[in-house]
Amino acid sequence: MPSRPLSTLLPGDEGVITAVHGAEVLGKRLNALGFSIGRRLRLLRQAGRRGPLHVRLGTTDVALRPAEAAGIAIRLAGPERA
Repeated sequence: MPSRPLSTLLPGDEGVITAVHGAEVLGKRLNALGFSIGRRLRLLRQAGRRGPLHVRLGTTDVALRPAEAAGIAIRLAGPERA
């Protein structure tokens, strides 16, 4: 399945990070927050069409601007099985 920007996911969608694009400073900040290649995440909600995205990485919740989320490539995946 091809990758797509995190900003295009719908609430409840889960995926695996395949790339993080953007300025070096932003890339370092996102990496420090846990946005690294191979990491699973879930989009919990988005505040309107242009509002921040509420993302869960493991047990960490992060809010991202849509422009930041557009630089994170995701391959959609189903829920993890226990």
